[in-house]
Amino acid sequence: MTRISHWPRRAITACMLAAITLSGCGLFDDDEDDPPQIAFAPHAEGYAGKPDFAGLEHRHPLSTADLYKITPQNIARLDQEQVDQIYARLSAGPIPDGAFDGDLFFPRGGSGKLRLSEIAGGGLKGLLVNVAGSKLDLIGEVLWQGKVFYRSERLLRNRIEDLTTLRKLGLVEESADAPLHKLRIGGKDQWLLFPAKLYCGQSLLDGRRESIIIDYAFTDELPGYRRMPDLLAGRNGFAIRDEIRMVYPGFYLGRAYMDRAFVVNFVLYNAKMIAAGRDAFMTTGQIQQDCWGGTQQRLIAAAAGGG
Repeated sequence: MTRISHWPRRAITACMLAAITLSGCGLFDDDEDDPPQIAFAPHAEGYAGKPDFAGLEHRHPLSTADLYKITPQNIARLDQEQVDQIYARLSAGPIPDGAFDGDLFFPRGGSGKLRLSEIAGGGLKGLLVNVAGSKLDLIGEVLWQGKVFYRSERLLRNRIEDLTTLRKLGLVEESADAPLHKLRIGGKDQWLLFPAKLYCGQSLLDGRRESIIIDYAFTDELPGYRRMPDLLAGRNGFAIRDEIRMVYPGFYLGRAYMDRAFVVNFVLYNAKMIAAGRDAFMTTGQIQQDCWGGTQQRLIAAAAGGG
């Protein structure tokens, strides 16, 4: 099956504007200048020049050794089509649990930064506050940073280290009766905002198998919701819907959509989980799958001896 959606032109123009350097998580070199050396199908500009994902996976399946060539840093050295081809050859894996670091990234060949103000066009539907331009862009960037997954509750919250910008804009509702939720991670207080639902659902890029969906549409119905700033991510704001698939245990590749228009790539990773899961996954290629794997079985060749 081929990919099921075309890229909206305004999303491509707005989002693929620059390559940025990702922060390290302790397991990877900070100066990874080379893209991962794995196989990709030939591709050209325009939808007609994109490969069929089923054919891609048949000709170029990713082994565990291939997967461990990919890091949260070097994936940004690829172009967008190559990032898409990696995502299409992944499966959802287990729904994460616990705290993950995160970064949004723009693939090779772009310049600039995330411009949610351009994508939003004339404004946000139903939003009664005056937020525009660079202020809107700053708010958008916090939505794809660190996250905390509550697997048993099928709930997610975003980790915000610094509320200064949101407070200056008057977008944080605080009171003694409704204190902000926070968690201490890595010796720092993390404010927990923007709750989202977690479930398995169809990928907007590759419909052959499910992805893990992070859905902000009904954020106002979730525990801990506060109108400001949480509604910015919901159906009356940006209408954010993310989807993620596992690269290897502890590391997920994500795609963010706004009102079903592709916005930006992001990565989520937990250094301890990556280290703990490496040997077993490298050796067997087996992992718990919480979501539907599709009718086209994904095969992963394990490295001999786990090395």
